[in-house]
Amino acid sequence: MRPRATARGKPSLIDVEARTRATRPKQAKAVQGDRLSERGRLRPACDSQNSPMTCGGNAVERGEGMPKSSPAGDSRSVGREAESNSTGGEQPLPPAGACLLGSVNLTCFVRQPFGTAATFDWEMYAKVIRIFTRMLDNVVELNGLPLEVQRHEIMRKRRHGMGYLGLGSVMTMLGLRYGSPESVEFTSKVTRTLAIEGWREALTLAEEKGPAPIMGETFTVTGEMLRKQPDMVRDGYKVGDSIPGRLLHARYSRYMQRIALCEPELVERLAEVGARFTHHSSIAPTGTIALSMANNASNGIEPSFAHHYSRNVIREGKKSKEKVEVFSFELLAYRAFVDSQASPDATSELHRLPAYFVAADSVLPKEHVDVQAAAQYWVDSSISKTVNVPTDIPFEAFKDVYRYAASQGLKGCTTFRFNPEAFQGVLVRESDLAATEYVFKLEDGSEVRVKGNEEIEYDGEMHTAANLFDALKDGYYGKL
Repeated sequence: MRPRATARGKPSLIDVEARTRATRPKQAKAVQGDRLSERGRLRPACDSQNSPMTCGGNAVERGEGMPKSSPAGDSRSVGREAESNSTGGEQPLPPAGACLLGSVNLTCFVRQPFGTAATFDWEMYAKVIRIFTRMLDNVVELNGLPLEVQRHEIMRKRRHGMGYLGLGSVMTMLGLRYGSPESVEFTSKVTRTLAIEGWREALTLAEEKGPAPIMGETFTVTGEMLRKQPDMVRDGYKVGDSIPGRLLHARYSRYMQRIALCEPELVERLAEVGARFTHHSSIAPTGTIALSMANNASNGIEPSFAHHYSRNVIREGKKSKEKVEVFSFELLAYRAFVDSQASPDATSELHRLPAYFVAADSVLPKEHVDVQAAAQYWVDSSISKTVNVPTDIPFEAFKDVYRYAASQGLKGCTTFRFNPEAFQGVLVRESDLAATEYVFKLEDGSEVRVKGNEEIEYDGEMHTAANLFDALKDGYYGKL
């Protein structure tokens, strides 16, 4: 049974504090049986005494320095005004633009997982992309957007964002270590297939139903266009000339020029006919659907957060979040196909997981960036990708992550650093909680010290120390 600090009624706290790796005692123990008084008010406070980073490094989740990953090329240039987003924004959009996102579950295409015969069904994957592209195009007709300007925007461009989830889980099922050269090559092929098959269907749909209206519009060539795309100068275009949208998109988008390297005839035909839509690919975070519809497959392009960890969920009637244990899709699959007793914490060699079972925090920052770069080359809209960094990472090393991302041509880079002084996060590793001491200071001068994974009784309910700390510090205790 976990140690707990008990209380009668509502205790009187005057301060709360979380001590992370740099400040916690090596042997932190919970205070048991403390009886807390019933009066007084909480004053949320948490001093970051020894944080090794500033700005984004101090935050629990979003590191600053570059925006979220944006397009690999510039297929957005047709009829587009300036777009922007914050570090947390996964999808840059034009004025009145709307997200129409859909994700393919990659785990469905693994055959004979975990063995030497493990394969990925590329033929079925390509077929699903074509069908799914047609489905997303149908959703444009049923968009249900509330404003006329929004409806006009989506019908004019017919854009959607197809992505995938389960990439990290699939790598593990195929015996590939996330971030290895082989996994980077696999990522490139998965994303390239999604792109090319989507644009093949864009042509088929355009020939069947007509291209997006913007493809038939005429645009006036500007100096900015010529500066961004020297090929237009080479082809004789001058400021003030007219050019149809279908040519701007297919022939002078740098992104579509990449597609043309693989499928020149397809892109030339798109220049003649016009595509059914202006955008096709966008890799979303997919956290909710990966958990609820894919049995906790890895999110989007990410590796699994961990193979056995906790999620903090909101329960009706509970005054703080509740910690729920979960397992990764690939661990559950490994137990089903290989070893029913396998565990990331196994003490017996017999039940330990293979070395290719890696989680987000065991992937080097450089490897995270390499996987994102491999995908970004083939994505025409955006990617949600997080680079996990250690809590005690030196600030110079933290900046090196962004420098390397820039050197790889990334349009954006986001980092995650576990920092319970700010917020523990939705997904939590038991080891991180056990290594963090939470201090609840009472008005009589005494303190209750507990590890983050230990339970404490407060206001008639049991809470983990970490969840109680967050609820009190952030002011949502009793308001969920």
